[in-house]
Amino acid sequence: MTAPGSAELRDVDVPETGPGQVRLDVLAAGVCHSDLAVLHGGAAARWELPFTLGHETCGRVAALGEGVEDLAVGQQVVVHAPFGCGHCPRCAAGRTNYCDLRASLPAAGLGLGLDGGMAEAMVLDRARVVPADGLDPVVAATLTDAGLTSFHAVQGAREALAEPDALAVVIGVGGLGHLAIGLLRALGPATVVAVDTREEALGLARECGADVAVLPGDAAAAVAGAGGHGADVVFDFAGAQSSLDLAVSLLRTAGELVVVGSGGGALTVSKPGVLPSGAVVRVPFWGSRPELEAVVGVARGGALTPRTTIYPLTDADRAFDDLRGGRLLGRAVLVPATG
Repeated sequence: MTAPGSAELRDVDVPETGPGQVRLDVLAAGVCHSDLAVLHGGAAARWELPFTLGHETCGRVAALGEGVEDLAVGQQVVVHAPFGCGHCPRCAAGRTNYCDLRASLPAAGLGLGLDGGMAEAMVLDRARVVPADGLDPVVAATLTDAGLTSFHAVQGAREALAEPDALAVVIGVGGLGHLAIGLLRALGPATVVAVDTREEALGLARECGADVAVLPGDAAAAVAGAGGHGADVVFDFAGAQSSLDLAVSLLRTAGELVVVGSGGGALTVSKPGVLPSGAVVRVPFWGSRPELEAVVGVARGGALTPRTTIYPLTDADRAFDDLRGGRLLGRAVLVPATG
């Protein structure tokens, strides 16, 4: 990214690998709505330019810096991109996504203020690398945000999902939502109702294991028919006003609302108010490094099958346009020619 609203391909020198660092040959880099927010919104206003986009990355180890002895050249890995201070207890535990100093840091992550993976090569600290041998690199790249964020959201609701005859609703069957459906199927017995405005997305939801997939206008009847008591958990992967309003209306007493999307909607919390008694609201963000390791394990077991559309790295502008125009199902992934 070279200026607000502007990104271009440039030839740059690959940095030298310093102590404790790894150089990767990038194999695949995912594209998500956060990239659009950086390009065309105000997300990058406080970050120093230029930097390379790309916070979903799978690569092959090309060089090891001094002191890195637990990886091998040629090994396939994925990248844990969230940026933290590196010193607080949460960062020490790999939970850089919840660093207490995030608001004051000069970047949000690799590809989000720091050089990321939409390139042929990148250099990063060993602590950010998770082995991912045996996976399709295109699939592996999607695990680092779409998979990780969905996993973190689903795992955080495990108590609610353990209710007898638990019912989960997934609103927004996009890059994250379709993986959340797969994770719900893999990690528990809950009935899953998927909601989207696009018929083709509802078809994808069914492929991923949703028990019911409906348009928003049919969601209330579908939830009533699936359990009769409302949803134990509603995952809103859109975060728009219309999706939040729908989510609240579907929620069971003492149910859990998990808002993952950032579509600009607002939720008024008051007592009494629109939320049912005992409701819990969570706003999860990305995921920890140990959770990324767990996601890789789930994918190796065959429980995650991301829907992807592959673009050459040189065609990144078309990938951005297709994502912005709503023409994609699942995740867009850029692949360097050298990959």
